[in-house]
Amino acid sequence: MGRVLCIGHTAYDVTMPVASYPKENSKVRIGKTVSCSGGAATNAGILLARWNYDTYLASVVGNDYYGEKIKEELLHLGIHLDYFQMSNEFDTTTSYILANQQNGSRTIIVTRNKITEVKDVEFSITPDIIIADGEEPTLTLKALQQFPNAISILDAGNLKPNIVRLADKVKYCIASQDFAEEYSKITIDPNNMESLQKSYEYLKEAFHNEIIITLGEYGSFTKDETGYHLVPSLKVQAVDTTGSGDIYHGAFAYFINEGYSLLETMYYANITGAIAATGLGRSNSIPSLQEVLTRGKENASL
Repeated sequence: MGRVLCIGHTAYDVTMPVASYPKENSKVRIGKTVSCSGGAATNAGILLARWNYDTYLASVVGNDYYGEKIKEELLHLGIHLDYFQMSNEFDTTTSYILANQQNGSRTIIVTRNKITEVKDVEFSITPDIIIADGEEPTLTLKALQQFPNAISILDAGNLKPNIVRLADKVKYCIASQDFAEEYSKITIDPNNMESLQKSYEYLKEAFHNEIIITLGEYGSFTKDETGYHLVPSLKVQAVDTTGSGDIYHGAFAYFINEGYSLLETMYYANITGAIAATGLGRSNSIPSLQEVLTRGKENASL
C-alpha cells in the first residue's frame, strides 16, 4: 500500500443535473441534487483512499457548516486529516454545478470570498507520492524539498502564477489542454499530431520534466523513448465531466507508483476519468480499481 500526500484545494460541490442549459430568466425544475466534497487535490485523494492507499490531505476550509460536512465525509473515507485545517478567516468554497445531461458539459458557479493557506505544518510522515494542484504553493514547495524521492505530480489545470512556479519542481507535470495552449500559445487540435508535438516540446523545454497533456475524450499525450504517443480513452456517454481530470491524476499516481509504464499508466488513468464522467458528483462516481482494470483489459490498445 502506498502513502500519498495531497496538497491543495477543498470545496463543497452541489451538482444539479439539468436536461439542457437553462435560458436566462427562466425557471428550471430538477429532480435532485448531488452534494459531496470536491476540489482538485481532494478528489485525487478520495480516489486513492478508496483504492486503499494511505492518504493524507493538506488543505484548509472554513470553520462552518460546509467545512464540517467535508470533514465528516473525509473521515468516513479514511483520509488522514493531520494537515487539514478549519479556519475562521473565510467561508468554505462552495461550487454549484449545472451538469448538462444532453452533452455532459458543466457550468460551475463558485463562491469564494477569500483565499488562505494551510499554516504551520510540520510533516510527520514520509510520502511515496505528492500530488499538488497549485493552491498551496508554499506548503507544496516545502514538501517537495523535504521529500525529494517522492513521486511528485502537479495538476496544471489552468494558467496561474503558482502553477507555473511549481511546474518545473515536480517529476510529472500533467497539463490540461487549456494550460498547454495558454502557456505555449499553440492551439491544439487532438487530430493534428504536429500541434500536439509543438505544444509538448514547448512545455518540455520550459519545465525539463515528464510532460503529459490531457485531452478529455481524446485521451492524453506524451513522449517517451519510443516517440510521441496519443493514448486513447474510453468512448462513454458523459453525464458530468466535473473533476474527471482530478480523478485522472489520482489514478495516474496509483498506477505509476505500482510500477506500470508511463503509457500503461496514462491508459488506465484515461479509463478511470472516463468512467467517472458517467456519474453525477465527482467523489460519488469514482470507479473501483477492479472495474478500471477490467475495462482496461476489455479495451486494450497498448
